[in-house]
Amino acid sequence: MSLFYSIARLGARAATPNLCYDVLWKRMFHVAPKVLAAEVLKPAPAFKGKAVVDGEFKDLSLSDYKGKYLVLFFYPLDFTFVCPTEIIAFSDRVDEFRKINTEVVGVSVDSHFSHLAWINTPRKQGGLGKMNIPLLSDFQNSISRDYGVLVEDAGVALRGLFIIDPNGVVRQVTINDLPVGRSVDETLRLVKAFQFVEKHGEVCPAGWQPNAPTIKPDPKNSQEYFNKVN
Repeated sequence: MSLFYSIARLGARAATPNLCYDVLWKRMFHVAPKVLAAEVLKPAPAFKGKAVVDGEFKDLSLSDYKGKYLVLFFYPLDFTFVCPTEIIAFSDRVDEFRKINTEVVGVSVDSHFSHLAWINTPRKQGGLGKMNIPLLSDFQNSISRDYGVLVEDAGVALRGLFIIDPNGVVRQVTINDLPVGRSVDETLRLVKAFQFVEKHGEVCPAGWQPNAPTIKPDPKNSQEYFNKVN
């Protein structure tokens, strides 16, 4: 068992951040997960686990979000560097998701105790502060493995993001390498685009934003769009 893996599993703060990050950096880069288990157009793998919700420990499962869109995003570890910027960004803007019938859940392999300790750490010290979204514990690595983002040798997840529709079907998958965070704006855009398609039956071109032209998906009627934009 690697030093970093031991630190992560115990939720220890004994090692310095520089040591933690150095081990993560050396062990993790360019080591891909073996299989992508969650596939677009397929039912999302069911999950259940302990989460921190509004400062309390609660059981959380995929079935809790039936009838809603769900943005499920994985991050490598608590008490790291890029991760709090992403989590805070999603948490601070979660009302924009909720206005369009969408919930957001963050997941890592840390324990729920570690999640709570990080939430209780001030943001000026690299902590999360008050959270408006649940943080789910995947302490046994099963959720990360089921979604195909677990790096088995290191026992942490890549930055996977999954948009799951109200019927529990995966509609979009994005997986980043460790050093680059994700975009709340792009995630919102994608959810709105999928919802538009479902409601109107038209398809969304590259970079589509709400109220922008869309395409009727047949050879004749699609010409209306191409004549308008070209």
